[in-house]
Amino acid sequence: MSAACVTVALAGNPNSGKTTIFNNITGARQHVGNYPGVTVERREGFRRFQGQDMVVIDLPGTYSLTANSMDEVVARNVIIDEKPDLIVNVLDASNLERNLYLAVQLLELERPMVLALNMTDVAEQAGIKLDEKSLQRRFDIPVVGLIGSRNQGTDSLLQAVVAVSEKHEFKPFSLDYGAKIEAAIRQMMDLLAGLDGLKYPLRWLAIKLMENDADIRRTVAVMPQGSQLLPMVDAIRNKSTVMLGEDLEIAIAERRYEYVGEVYRDFVDSRAQVTETISDRIDRVLTHRVLGLPIFLGIMWILFNMVFTVGEIPKGWIEEGVKWFGDTVAANLTEGELRSLVVDGMIGGVGSVISFLPDILLLFLGIALLEDSGYMARAAFVMDRIMRAVGLHGKSFIPLLLGFGCSVPAIMGTRTLENRGDRMVTILVSPLMSCSARLPVYTLLIAAFFTESMAGNVVFGIYILGIVMAIVMAMVFRKLLFPGITEPFIMEMPAYHLPTLRSIMLHMWERSVLYLKKAGTLILTASILIWFLTNYPAEVQYSKDYDAAKTAVRAQYGEETAKPMLEQLDKEQAAEKISLSYAGRFGKAIEPAIKPLGFDWKIGVGLVSAVAAKEVLVSTLATIYSTGDVADDSHSLQEALAADSTFRPLVALSLMVFTLLYSPCLAVLAVIRRETNSWKWPAFSFAYSTTLAWVMAFIVYQGGTLLGF
Repeated sequence: MSAACVTVALAGNPNSGKTTIFNNITGARQHVGNYPGVTVERREGFRRFQGQDMVVIDLPGTYSLTANSMDEVVARNVIIDEKPDLIVNVLDASNLERNLYLAVQLLELERPMVLALNMTDVAEQAGIKLDEKSLQRRFDIPVVGLIGSRNQGTDSLLQAVVAVSEKHEFKPFSLDYGAKIEAAIRQMMDLLAGLDGLKYPLRWLAIKLMENDADIRRTVAVMPQGSQLLPMVDAIRNKSTVMLGEDLEIAIAERRYEYVGEVYRDFVDSRAQVTETISDRIDRVLTHRVLGLPIFLGIMWILFNMVFTVGEIPKGWIEEGVKWFGDTVAANLTEGELRSLVVDGMIGGVGSVISFLPDILLLFLGIALLEDSGYMARAAFVMDRIMRAVGLHGKSFIPLLLGFGCSVPAIMGTRTLENRGDRMVTILVSPLMSCSARLPVYTLLIAAFFTESMAGNVVFGIYILGIVMAIVMAMVFRKLLFPGITEPFIMEMPAYHLPTLRSIMLHMWERSVLYLKKAGTLILTASILIWFLTNYPAEVQYSKDYDAAKTAVRAQYGEETAKPMLEQLDKEQAAEKISLSYAGRFGKAIEPAIKPLGFDWKIGVGLVSAVAAKEVLVSTLATIYSTGDVADDSHSLQEALAADSTFRPLVALSLMVFTLLYSPCLAVLAVIRRETNSWKWPAFSFAYSTTLAWVMAFIVYQGGTLLGF
C-alpha cells in the first residue's frame, strides 16, 4: 500500500530550466489546462517514485511573488490556496544571486521546500563553485544539484521530495528587516491577529500589506472586519515610511537583496569566475545592433523553407494513405448519399487537414528549438527598438512570437505584461501573427499556384506581413486607444542551452494531439455541416434537362465516342447543383462583397466557415470541390483548385493575405473575452481585423491586376 498522493509545486524564475525538470520527472504523464478562473496555462504531471505517488504542478515562471502580473499572483495563490505538500524551487545555478530573491520569498510563505540547483554544469563552466551543504545549513532545507538538460540528479531530487513529505514538518523562516521595519511588522501582526478565516501566514500577510500589495489589500478588504482594518494598516505604513525616510516597499526589497547577497557570498566561490562566457560571445553576434535583425529574419526564413521542403515528403505519404482509405471505404459502400457523406464529407474534409500535420509539427519543432535554446529572449531584445517605436517594448514581442504557434497561448502570455496599455494592445494585435492553423491554407495554395523554389519565400513573406501589420496596428492602437508612457524593457538573458530531445518531443506530441483532436471534433463537425449545405436541397431546378442531353449525345455518337462529352455534362450538372445548394445560395449572397478581392462564392463559403477554425477553409474547399468534380475522384484538392478558372496565382496570394488578417477563430475570440472581461474587445477584434483583411486583399488583387498579373 503506497502512501497518500503528494502534491509538489515547481516554482522558479523564467529560463531556470523548470519545465525541463518537470518533463524529466513526469515524462509523458502530464496534461495541460488552465488555472481556475484565469487563462494562465496550468501543467500537471504524475510520477510514482519509491512507492510514493506524486502530482507535480508546474507553476508559471516568475521573478518574485509581488503582485505585478497575473503569473505572480497565480504562482503564490496556488501555494496558499491549494496548499501543495511541498515546493521545489528550481534555481539557475549560473545566475544564483538573482534566483535566490524568489527563494527567500517562497520561504516566507512557510511551506515545506526543496531547493533544486539546476544548470550546475553551466555554473562550473563560468568558474562558479557551489557549496551546496553550506546553503542547506543556512536555510535548513534540502538542496540538490541538477543538470536538467542531461536528466542528471532527477532521482536525487525525488528522494529529497519523498523524505521531506514523510516528515510533515516545516521550520519557520524569518528574514530580519531591521529594527524599524520589524517593529512595524509586529504591530501589523497584532492588528491582523483578530481576522477570521485567515488563510495566509500571519507574518507574510503583514509584510505584504507593508509592501502595499494590491491583490492582498483586496483580499483583506472582503474579510469580516477587513475593510475597517485597512485605514489602520495605512497608518502603520505611513508612520514607518516617515521613520525610515524612504519608500517602505523599496526598503523591504533592498533588505531582501542585501540578505540574498550575504547568502550568495557565503556559499559561492566565484573568484575564478570567467569574465566572458560562451553565451556572451554568441550574443555579440546574434544581438548585434546592425546584424541582429537580419539574423533573426534569416532564421525565420530557414524555418519556413524547412517546413515546406522537409514536410512535403511525409505529407505525400499521409495524402496517399487518406486516398487509399477513402477508396477502400467507397468500394465497400453502395453509391448514394451515405457514401458521399462518408467519403467526400468526412474522409475528404478531415483527411485534407490531417495531411498538413507534418508541416505543423515542423513549425512547432522550430519554435520549440528557439524557445528552449534561449534565442527567443534574444529575438525580443533585437525587436525592442522597433517595438519601442510603436509604443511597446520587447517583452510584448514574446507573446507575438508565440502567436506563430497559436494565438490562444499568445494572448494568455500577455499576463506577464504589467502595463494595461501594453497588454491590451498586444492582445489586439496577436491574432495578426500567422498561427499554425493558417499554415495548411498557405501550403495548399502555394503547392497549387507557385513553384517549389518560390514556396518558402512566399510563406516567409506572408509571415513577415503579419509581423509588419501587427507593428503598424500596435502603433495605431497605442496612440488612439491606449496612450501612455512606454515602460523600459528589462529582461534577463538566459544562458544558451542545448534543447533536450525529451522536451522537444513532448512539445511536438502535445501540439500534434491537440491538432488531431481538433480534426476529429471541430473540423469533422464542420465538414459534415458543409457536406449537408452543399448537397441539399436534394431536388433543384436545373437550367436544362441534363438527362435528356446525355441521352441525345449517346444516341448521336455512341457510348464510347460520347464519353468526353458525357463527362463534361456531368461536371456542368454537378457545378450547377452545388451552386443551387444552400451553401451556393449563401455564397452567392455574399459574393458581391468579396468579388473585388478576386473571390467567388466558393471561397466566400470557405472563409465564413473558417471563422470556427482556420483549417476549416481547407476542409470546406475539399468538400465543395469533391462534390463538384465527379469525373475523377483521384484529383487532389490542389489540382482541382489549379483547374478552376476562378483561381490564379494573384487570387491565391489575395486569399492568403485575407486568411492571414481576418477575424480570429472562435477559440481566440473567447480567450479575448475572458482576458478583457468584456464582449466589446472580441467584437472590436473581429471587426477591425476583417476590415483590415478586406483592404489589404483589395490592394493586393486590384494592384496586381493593374500591373498585369
